Amino acid sequence: MSTLPRYVITLACPDRPGIVHAVTGALLAAGGNIVESQQFGSPETGTFFLRIEAETEAGYAALEERLLPVRDAFDMRLELHPANAPLRTLILCSTAEHALNELLFQRRTGTLPIDVPVIVSNHEALRPLADFHGVPFEHVPVTQGSAASKEAAEARLLELVEEHDVELVVLARYMQILSDDLCRALAGRAINIHHSFLPSFKGAKPYHQAHERGVKLIGATAHYVTADLDEGPIIDQDVVRVRHDRTATQLVERGRVVEAQTLARAVRWHAERRILLDGHRTVVFD
Repeated sequence: MSTLPRYVITLACPDRPGIVHAVTGALLAAGGNIVESQQFGSPETGTFFLRIEAETEAGYAALEERLLPVRDAFDMRLELHPANAPLRTLILCSTAEHALNELLFQRRTGTLPIDVPVIVSNHEALRPLADFHGVPFEHVPVTQGSAASKEAAEARLLELVEEHDVELVVLARYMQILSDDLCRALAGRAINIHHSFLPSFKGAKPYHQAHERGVKLIGATAHYVTADLDEGPIIDQDVVRVRHDRTATQLVERGRVVEAQTLARAVRWHAERRILLDGHRTVVFD
């Protein structure tokens, strides 16, 4: 197995001939060896997307120097990152533990390439889970109906993002609606999870509403956070079939599993730089 440093290159630009040739030529000039490459041209937006993993002993600065002229020539949104660096991730939660536990478990076992410097919650309920995994926990309360409390909590959240050099914020069943200003501040770097019954089963106890309507599929949707509630670009979705004889409680239990796994997948893809935004859609090189 190669021990050379590995880098991830992602780019999006107007589609035209010569893009791949220019990028691979720059990699060759830097002594790079491509180990993975995926591309997509969007017929709707006319945008070309590319993700490449490459090995080179030239180093980050030398590789960047070769790529910058290509970026400028093709008007690219280009990013270069070390492939094996864990993503600095802040997790928001409330009282439900399933999504948080899945993220921390996968992080602990090395499945999820994230570094979690702090967990933030508007409740104290999940502090023991954070302590078990050895992750600092900060209680940032939000008083229901108090605009001042919500504003103070969001200001503290942004302070923690800055203080810990956070690259991604994950809402692991965080039961607070983020303000438009905070959504804009975290645009493209905040992921949420919700049950897939929206918009059919809004409000309290969606699984119980679904049970009353006799649904046969339950699932979850992971998406980027935007000011439009639960309508951000979709990253991943999954479903499981349920029988007519399942109780509402059993639907909740199965739904939690799907939510946790779907969220963890979305976070992993983001951490591995596999997601590129295409307007209100995502390109996912899984």
